[in-house]
Amino acid sequence: MGVTGHRSLPASVLPHLRSRMRELLREGADLTVLTSLAAGADQLFAKVALDCGVPVTAVIPGMDYAAHLGSATDKAAYQRLLRCCTTRVDLPVEATHEEAYDAAGRWIVDHCDRLVAVWDGLPARGRGGTGDIVAYARRTGVPVTVIWRTGARRD
Repeated sequence: MGVTGHRSLPASVLPHLRSRMRELLREGADLTVLTSLAAGADQLFAKVALDCGVPVTAVIPGMDYAAHLGSATDKAAYQRLLRCCTTRVDLPVEATHEEAYDAAGRWIVDHCDRLVAVWDGLPARGRGGTGDIVAYARRTGVPVTVIWRTGARRD
């Protein structure tokens, strides 16, 4: 099961997201979660998966990824989660950060049987954003489960 999602999540949607994530993780046996461990949805999903005893594979974009994760809190969470992952996949270096994010999202789609998208339904704000990865999954026939609280807006 792959995950893609927004980095900025309003606090008001977090309980709903956690609940839906737990439901989805209970639906299948022998699951592994594929995630790039970005701040926001990816880290949240990884935490929930680990709490549910589901192994997590970190898919690291080909760039100086840890340096671009945001705040010191986001970077620390990334390092903690990375240490808990059963597998790590380091992707080849890309020319730009957006190309690296896009390649990681596509790799996840190409290696999962289902994509969970923490997505408000709006277009991506940059190449490789959630909307782009959802569109790629749909084009390639990978089932997509979107989770979001109706009416919620991200920052």
